[in-house]
Amino acid sequence: MNVERFSLPLTRPLSTAAGTIEERTGFLVRVTVDGTEGVGEATPFAGWTEPTTACRAALEAVADPAVALADGTFTDRPAARHGASLAVLDARARAAGQPLYRHLGGPSERGQVPVNATVGDGSESETATAAARAVDDGYPAVKVKVGARPVSADLDRLSAVRARCPNVELRADANGAWDRETAAAALSGFADHDVAFVEQPLPAAELTGHAALREADVGVALDEGLAEHGIDAVIDADAADVVVCKPMALGGVDVARDVAVRAREAGLGAVVTTTVDGAVARAGAVHLAASLPSLPACGLATGARLATDLRDAVAPVADGAVAVPQGKGNVPPR
Repeated sequence: MNVERFSLPLTRPLSTAAGTIEERTGFLVRVTVDGTEGVGEATPFAGWTEPTTACRAALEAVADPAVALADGTFTDRPAARHGASLAVLDARARAAGQPLYRHLGGPSERGQVPVNATVGDGSESETATAAARAVDDGYPAVKVKVGARPVSADLDRLSAVRARCPNVELRADANGAWDRETAAAALSGFADHDVAFVEQPLPAAELTGHAALREADVGVALDEGLAEHGIDAVIDADAADVVVCKPMALGGVDVARDVAVRAREAGLGAVVTTTVDGAVARAGAVHLAASLPSLPACGLATGARLATDLRDAVAPVADGAVAVPQGKGNVPPR
Protein backbone atom coordinates (compact mmCIF):
# COMPACT_ATOMS: atom_id res chain seq x y z
CA MET A 1 0.00 0.00 0.00
CA ASN A 2 1.42 3.36 -1.04
CA VAL A 3 0.68 6.46 1.07
CA GLU A 4 1.27 9.91 -0.46
CA ARG A 5 0.80 13.12 1.53
CA PHE A 6 -0.98 16.14 0.01
CA SER A 7 -2.04 19.62 1.13
CA LEU A 8 -4.90 21.54 -0.46
CA PRO A 9 -5.25 25.25 0.41
CA LEU A 10 -8.76 26.58 0.95
CA THR A 11 -10.17 29.55 -0.94
CA ARG A 12 -10.96 31.13 2.43
CA PRO A 13 -10.42 30.05 6.05
CA LEU A 14 -12.93 27.59 7.45
CA SER A 15 -14.14 28.03 11.03
CA THR A 16 -14.76 24.78 12.91
CA ALA A 17 -15.46 23.80 16.50
CA ALA A 18 -11.77 22.89 16.78
CA GLY A 19 -10.53 26.21 15.36
CA THR A 20 -9.91 27.82 11.99
CA ILE A 21 -8.23 25.87 9.19
CA GLU A 22 -6.68 27.22 5.99
CA GLU A 23 -5.85 23.96 4.21
CA ARG A 24 -6.91 20.33 4.03
CA THR A 25 -4.04 17.93 4.55
CA GLY A 26 -4.33 14.22 3.94
CA PHE A 27 -3.08 11.18 2.08
CA LEU A 28 -3.73 9.46 -1.22
CA VAL A 29 -3.80 5.73 -0.65
CA ARG A 30 -2.96 3.36 -3.51
CA VAL A 31 -3.54 -0.37 -3.24
CA THR A 32 -3.55 -3.37 -5.56
CA VAL A 33 -6.29 -5.95 -5.12
CA ASP A 34 -6.00 -9.10 -7.24
CA GLY A 35 -3.96 -7.22 -9.82
CA THR A 36 -6.19 -4.12 -10.04
CA GLU A 37 -5.10 -0.77 -8.61
CA GLY A 38 -7.43 1.35 -6.51
CA VAL A 39 -7.05 4.83 -5.06
CA GLY A 40 -8.50 6.20 -1.82
CA GLU A 41 -8.21 9.38 0.22
CA ALA A 42 -7.68 9.82 3.94
CA THR A 43 -8.17 13.45 4.96
CA PRO A 44 -8.42 13.85 8.74
CA PHE A 45 -10.63 16.61 10.12
CA ALA A 46 -9.98 18.08 13.56
CA GLY A 47 -12.71 17.23 16.03
CA TRP A 48 -14.14 14.49 13.80
CA THR A 49 -11.34 12.01 13.14
CA GLU A 50 -7.90 11.06 14.39
CA PRO A 51 -5.03 13.57 13.97
CA THR A 52 -3.00 13.59 10.76
CA THR A 53 0.02 11.91 12.36
CA ALA A 54 -2.09 9.08 13.76
CA CYS A 55 -3.80 8.63 10.41
CA ARG A 56 -0.51 8.27 8.57
CA ALA A 57 0.89 5.89 11.16
CA ALA A 58 -2.19 3.67 10.91
CA LEU A 59 -1.97 3.54 7.11
CA GLU A 60 1.77 2.89 6.97
CA ALA A 61 1.51 0.06 9.50
CA VAL A 62 -0.74 -1.98 7.19
CA ALA A 63 0.63 -4.50 4.69
CA ASP A 64 -2.68 -5.85 3.33
CA PRO A 65 -5.52 -3.31 3.49
CA ALA A 66 -8.24 -5.84 2.69
CA VAL A 67 -7.19 -7.94 5.69
CA ALA A 68 -6.88 -4.83 7.89
CA LEU A 69 -10.41 -3.77 6.99
CA ALA A 70 -11.75 -7.19 7.89
CA ASP A 71 -9.96 -7.57 11.23
CA GLY A 72 -10.68 -4.12 12.68
CA THR A 73 -7.15 -2.75 12.47
CA PHE A 74 -8.46 0.77 11.84
CA THR A 75 -10.64 0.97 14.96
CA ASP A 76 -10.66 4.60 16.20
CA ARG A 77 -8.94 5.72 12.99
CA PRO A 78 -11.92 6.68 10.78
CA ALA A 79 -9.97 8.78 8.25
CA ALA A 80 -7.36 6.03 7.76
CA ARG A 81 -10.10 3.45 7.37
CA HIS A 82 -11.88 5.70 4.87
CA GLY A 83 -8.76 5.95 2.72
CA ALA A 84 -7.99 2.23 2.76
CA SER A 85 -11.59 1.12 2.26
CA LEU A 86 -12.20 3.55 -0.61
CA ALA A 87 -9.04 2.31 -2.34
CA VAL A 88 -10.16 -1.31 -2.01
CA LEU A 89 -13.68 -0.50 -3.19
CA ASP A 90 -12.26 1.44 -6.14
CA ALA A 91 -10.10 -1.53 -7.17
CA ARG A 92 -12.97 -3.99 -6.87
CA ALA A 93 -15.37 -1.76 -8.82
CA ARG A 94 -12.76 -1.34 -11.57
CA ALA A 95 -12.22 -5.08 -11.74
CA ALA A 96 -16.00 -5.53 -12.08
CA GLY A 97 -16.13 -2.86 -14.80
CA GLN A 98 -18.66 -0.77 -12.85
CA PRO A 99 -18.98 2.74 -11.50
CA LEU A 100 -18.59 2.67 -7.74
CA TYR A 101 -22.22 3.61 -7.05
CA ARG A 102 -23.41 0.55 -8.96
CA HIS A 103 -20.83 -1.66 -7.25
CA LEU A 104 -22.21 -0.44 -3.90
CA GLY A 105 -25.65 -1.74 -4.87
CA GLY A 106 -27.10 1.35 -6.53
CA PRO A 107 -29.25 1.54 -9.67
CA SER A 108 -27.94 0.74 -13.12
CA GLU A 109 -27.99 4.43 -14.05
CA ARG A 110 -27.82 7.51 -11.81
CA GLY A 111 -26.56 10.61 -13.55
CA GLN A 112 -26.80 13.20 -10.79
CA VAL A 113 -27.61 13.85 -7.14
CA PRO A 114 -29.33 17.03 -5.87
CA VAL A 115 -27.21 19.16 -3.55
CA ASN A 116 -27.79 21.94 -1.05
CA ALA A 117 -26.00 25.27 -0.84
CA THR A 118 -24.51 26.33 2.49
CA VAL A 119 -24.88 29.95 3.58
CA GLY A 120 -22.50 31.17 6.28
CA ASP A 121 -23.14 33.27 9.35
CA GLY A 122 -23.47 36.63 7.63
CA SER A 123 -25.72 39.53 8.40
CA GLU A 124 -29.43 39.46 7.65
CA SER A 125 -29.00 41.06 4.22
CA GLU A 126 -25.88 39.03 3.40
CA THR A 127 -27.62 35.78 4.29
CA ALA A 128 -30.71 36.56 2.24
CA THR A 129 -28.64 37.66 -0.77
CA ALA A 130 -26.48 34.54 -0.66
CA ALA A 131 -29.54 32.31 -0.38
CA ALA A 132 -31.26 34.06 -3.28
CA ARG A 133 -28.12 33.64 -5.38
CA ALA A 134 -28.10 29.91 -4.61
CA VAL A 135 -31.74 29.58 -5.62
CA ASP A 136 -30.99 31.43 -8.87
CA ASP A 137 -28.20 28.90 -9.45
CA GLY A 138 -30.71 26.06 -9.18
CA TYR A 139 -30.08 24.74 -5.67
CA PRO A 140 -33.22 23.03 -4.31
CA ALA A 141 -32.16 23.46 -0.67
CA VAL A 142 -30.25 26.08 1.32
CA LYS A 143 -28.59 25.46 4.68
CA VAL A 144 -28.05 28.50 6.90
CA LYS A 145 -25.46 28.49 9.68
CA VAL A 146 -27.03 29.56 12.98
CA GLY A 147 -26.12 29.58 16.66
CA ALA A 148 -23.37 32.20 16.72
CA ARG A 149 -25.88 35.01 17.32
CA PRO A 150 -28.88 35.43 19.60
CA VAL A 151 -31.87 33.38 18.52
CA SER A 152 -33.77 36.58 17.70
CA ALA A 153 -31.05 37.55 15.20
CA ASP A 154 -31.11 34.12 13.59
CA LEU A 155 -34.88 34.34 13.33
CA ASP A 156 -34.53 37.65 11.51
CA ARG A 157 -31.98 36.09 9.14
CA LEU A 158 -34.23 33.13 8.37
CA SER A 159 -37.21 35.42 7.91
CA ALA A 160 -35.23 37.44 5.38
CA VAL A 161 -34.22 34.27 3.52
CA ARG A 162 -37.77 33.00 3.43
CA ALA A 163 -39.03 36.35 2.12
CA ARG A 164 -36.50 36.27 -0.73
CA CYS A 165 -36.80 32.51 -1.35
CA PRO A 166 -40.39 31.44 -0.64
CA ASN A 167 -40.15 27.99 -2.24
CA VAL A 168 -36.69 26.71 -1.36
CA GLU A 169 -36.19 23.93 1.19
CA LEU A 170 -34.66 25.76 4.14
CA ARG A 171 -32.35 24.05 6.62
CA ALA A 172 -30.29 25.33 9.54
CA ASP A 173 -27.10 24.10 11.20
CA ALA A 174 -26.34 25.08 14.80
CA ASN A 175 -23.20 22.94 15.28
CA GLY A 176 -24.23 22.12 18.85
CA ALA A 177 -24.28 25.77 19.93
CA TRP A 178 -27.38 25.81 22.15
CA ASP A 179 -28.55 24.51 25.49
CA ARG A 180 -31.94 22.81 25.72
CA GLU A 181 -33.94 25.93 26.59
CA THR A 182 -32.38 28.00 23.81
CA ALA A 183 -32.77 25.20 21.28
CA ALA A 184 -36.45 24.76 22.14
CA ALA A 185 -37.06 28.48 21.64
CA ALA A 186 -35.13 28.47 18.38
CA LEU A 187 -36.98 25.51 16.87
CA SER A 188 -40.32 26.98 17.89
CA GLY A 189 -39.46 30.17 16.03
CA PHE A 190 -37.89 28.39 13.06
CA ALA A 191 -41.16 26.54 12.47
CA ASP A 192 -42.74 29.84 11.47
CA HIS A 193 -40.29 30.03 8.56
CA ASP A 194 -40.89 26.45 7.40
CA VAL A 195 -37.41 25.19 8.28
CA ALA A 196 -37.21 21.53 7.30
CA PHE A 197 -34.66 20.52 9.94
CA VAL A 198 -31.92 21.84 12.18
CA GLU A 199 -28.60 20.03 12.30
CA GLN A 200 -27.11 19.41 15.73
CA PRO A 201 -29.03 21.98 17.82
CA LEU A 202 -27.42 20.61 21.03
CA PRO A 203 -23.94 19.27 21.79
CA ALA A 204 -23.24 15.76 20.53
CA ALA A 205 -23.60 14.11 23.94
CA GLU A 206 -27.23 15.23 24.29
CA LEU A 207 -29.18 12.30 22.83
CA THR A 208 -31.98 12.66 25.40
CA GLY A 209 -32.16 16.41 24.79
CA HIS A 210 -32.41 15.92 21.06
CA ALA A 211 -35.21 13.40 21.54
CA ALA A 212 -37.17 16.01 23.54
CA LEU A 213 -36.67 18.62 20.81
CA ARG A 214 -38.46 16.40 18.30
CA GLU A 215 -41.74 17.60 19.78
CA ALA A 216 -41.28 20.82 17.78
CA ASP A 217 -42.56 21.24 14.22
CA VAL A 218 -39.00 21.30 12.89
CA GLY A 219 -36.97 18.17 12.22
CA VAL A 220 -33.88 17.36 14.28
CA ALA A 221 -30.80 16.16 12.40
CA LEU A 222 -27.78 14.60 14.08
CA ASP A 223 -24.33 15.13 12.61
CA GLU A 224 -21.66 15.17 15.34
CA GLY A 225 -24.06 13.15 17.49
CA LEU A 226 -24.24 10.38 14.91
CA ALA A 227 -20.46 10.15 14.68
CA GLU A 228 -20.12 10.08 18.48
CA HIS A 229 -22.85 7.60 19.37
CA GLY A 230 -23.50 5.50 16.26
CA ILE A 231 -26.74 4.85 14.43
CA ASP A 232 -28.09 2.18 16.78
CA ALA A 233 -27.85 4.48 19.82
CA VAL A 234 -29.48 7.32 17.86
CA ILE A 235 -32.37 5.07 16.85
CA ASP A 236 -32.76 3.57 20.33
CA ALA A 237 -32.90 7.06 21.88
CA ASP A 238 -35.41 8.26 19.26
CA ALA A 239 -33.10 11.26 19.00
CA ALA A 240 -33.36 12.32 15.34
CA ASP A 241 -35.57 12.71 12.32
CA VAL A 242 -32.55 12.86 10.00
CA VAL A 243 -28.94 11.66 10.20
CA VAL A 244 -26.08 13.40 8.42
CA CYS A 245 -23.63 10.84 7.07
CA LYS A 246 -20.04 12.04 6.61
CA PRO A 247 -18.03 9.11 5.17
CA MET A 248 -14.66 10.45 6.40
CA ALA A 249 -15.97 10.81 9.96
CA LEU A 250 -17.82 7.49 9.98
CA GLY A 251 -14.89 5.47 8.68
CA GLY A 252 -15.62 4.94 5.01
CA VAL A 253 -18.13 4.99 2.19
CA ASP A 254 -19.13 1.42 3.02
CA VAL A 255 -19.77 2.21 6.69
CA ALA A 256 -21.67 5.40 5.84
CA ARG A 257 -23.86 3.48 3.40
CA ASP A 258 -24.72 0.91 6.06
CA VAL A 259 -25.62 3.76 8.43
CA ALA A 260 -27.84 5.44 5.82
CA VAL A 261 -29.62 2.18 5.00
CA ARG A 262 -30.13 1.38 8.68
CA ALA A 263 -31.52 4.87 9.28
CA ARG A 264 -33.97 4.62 6.41
CA GLU A 265 -35.16 1.21 7.58
CA ALA A 266 -35.92 2.82 10.94
CA GLY A 267 -37.92 5.61 9.30
CA LEU A 268 -35.25 8.33 9.52
CA GLY A 269 -34.05 10.51 6.69
CA ALA A 270 -30.40 10.38 5.64
CA VAL A 271 -28.26 13.06 4.03
CA VAL A 272 -24.71 12.52 2.73
CA THR A 273 -22.15 15.30 3.19
CA THR A 274 -18.38 15.70 3.04
CA THR A 275 -15.87 17.20 5.45
CA VAL A 276 -14.50 19.51 2.72
CA ASP A 277 -12.41 16.68 1.29
CA GLY A 278 -10.34 16.39 -1.86
CA ALA A 279 -11.80 15.18 -5.15
CA VAL A 280 -11.17 11.47 -4.52
CA ALA A 281 -13.10 11.37 -1.24
CA ARG A 282 -15.71 13.81 -2.55
CA ALA A 283 -16.36 11.55 -5.54
CA GLY A 284 -16.71 8.61 -3.15
CA ALA A 285 -19.38 10.51 -1.21
CA VAL A 286 -21.18 11.28 -4.47
CA HIS A 287 -21.14 7.59 -5.41
CA LEU A 288 -22.48 6.75 -1.95
CA ALA A 289 -25.36 9.19 -2.38
CA ALA A 290 -26.04 7.90 -5.89
CA SER A 291 -26.26 4.33 -4.58
CA LEU A 292 -29.19 5.22 -2.31
CA PRO A 293 -32.77 5.65 -3.59
CA SER A 294 -34.78 8.87 -3.34
CA LEU A 295 -32.14 10.83 -1.49
CA PRO A 296 -32.83 14.47 -0.52
CA ALA A 297 -30.39 17.24 -1.42
CA CYS A 298 -26.97 16.42 0.01
CA GLY A 299 -23.98 18.46 1.18
CA LEU A 300 -21.71 17.54 -1.72
CA ALA A 301 -21.12 20.95 -3.31
CA THR A 302 -17.90 21.54 -1.37
CA GLY A 303 -15.24 21.45 -4.06
CA ALA A 304 -15.35 25.20 -4.53
CA ARG A 305 -13.93 25.59 -1.00
CA LEU A 306 -10.57 24.26 -2.30
CA ALA A 307 -8.12 26.51 -4.15
CA THR A 308 -6.45 23.42 -5.65
CA ASP A 309 -7.67 19.84 -5.86
CA LEU A 310 -6.47 16.29 -6.37
CA ARG A 311 -8.32 15.89 -9.67
CA ASP A 312 -9.89 18.35 -12.10
CA ALA A 313 -13.54 18.32 -13.19
CA VAL A 314 -14.55 15.41 -10.96
CA ALA A 315 -18.24 15.39 -9.98
CA PRO A 316 -18.93 18.99 -11.05
CA VAL A 317 -21.94 20.87 -9.68
CA ALA A 318 -24.41 22.62 -11.99
CA ASP A 319 -28.06 23.66 -11.66
CA GLY A 320 -28.26 22.42 -8.09
CA ALA A 321 -27.00 18.90 -8.74
CA VAL A 322 -23.67 17.09 -8.74
CA ALA A 323 -22.74 14.86 -11.66
CA VAL A 324 -22.06 11.24 -10.74
CA PRO A 325 -18.85 9.85 -12.29
CA GLN A 326 -19.76 7.14 -14.80
CA GLY A 327 -16.40 5.46 -15.49
CA LYS A 328 -15.07 2.34 -13.81
CA GLY A 329 -14.50 2.66 -10.09
CA ASN A 330 -14.53 5.93 -8.19
CA VAL A 331 -12.56 8.45 -10.29
CA PRO A 332 -10.32 8.02 -13.34
CA PRO A 333 -6.79 6.99 -12.29
CA ARG A 334 -3.92 9.44 -12.72
